[in-house]
Amino acid sequence: MKRFISWNVNGLRACMGKGFMEAFRSLDADIFCLQETKLQAGQIELELPGYHQFWNYAEKKGYSGTAIFTKEEPVSVCYGIGIEEHDHEGRVITLEFPDYYFITVYVPNSQDGLARLDYRMTWEDDFLHYVKKLEEHKPVIYCGDLNVAHREIDLKNPSSNRHNAGFTDEERAKMDTVLGNGLIDTFRYFYPDMENIYSWWSYRFKARERNAGWRIDYFIVSDSLRESLKDAKIHTEITGSDHCPVELDIF
Repeated sequence: MKRFISWNVNGLRACMGKGFMEAFRSLDADIFCLQETKLQAGQIELELPGYHQFWNYAEKKGYSGTAIFTKEEPVSVCYGIGIEEHDHEGRVITLEFPDYYFITVYVPNSQDGLARLDYRMTWEDDFLHYVKKLEEHKPVIYCGDLNVAHREIDLKNPSSNRHNAGFTDEERAKMDTVLGNGLIDTFRYFYPDMENIYSWWSYRFKARERNAGWRIDYFIVSDSLRESLKDAKIHTEITGSDHCPVELDIF
């Protein structure tokens, strides 16, 4: 079995002081992905024996950024999706393994007032095209903070958030498109009706204490991997960020 973990750490240096290494060791993932590292090259030195490290930094300091730590050395590594407009914010890393591609992604937030919704729509189309092109060669697994709660079951207060970033009709429709293109939301594959389980809680209003959260962190896989899926988990017990780690286990 392989265990994959994805975690938006909302600033890795801050998370390091809140138990990151303890969580990293206890989860013992074959591949461990981070989003929103908020780092530049050289700002942190992680000692992770047994892991190959790959980092993608945003040009803007203290913003965005992704990383992948993997026990198995990949065949190849790619940063970004090959589109100039999208590749300045450190949002995507793709590792190629013999049997599949593995991607971590930090999807752009549509922001307050939906200031970036139009850009987000362009991103969604381009990223899905990127995934489907890879899929012509071998199956794809991608994970990360996708910044959308797909269904009403995926957030605590759907009615009051209907037109807010992460739960607009437009963003949810893009997820419909993803799942209509031969890709699987692995958590819902195993737990189609499970309620009150989330991966992100606002730091305001004691949201985590009240479990007033959103499920916006995902593992999405090619349908051809369906028979390889073993389980999906959301580690709500792990703190250190406003997100918690999510997990995919495959045979």
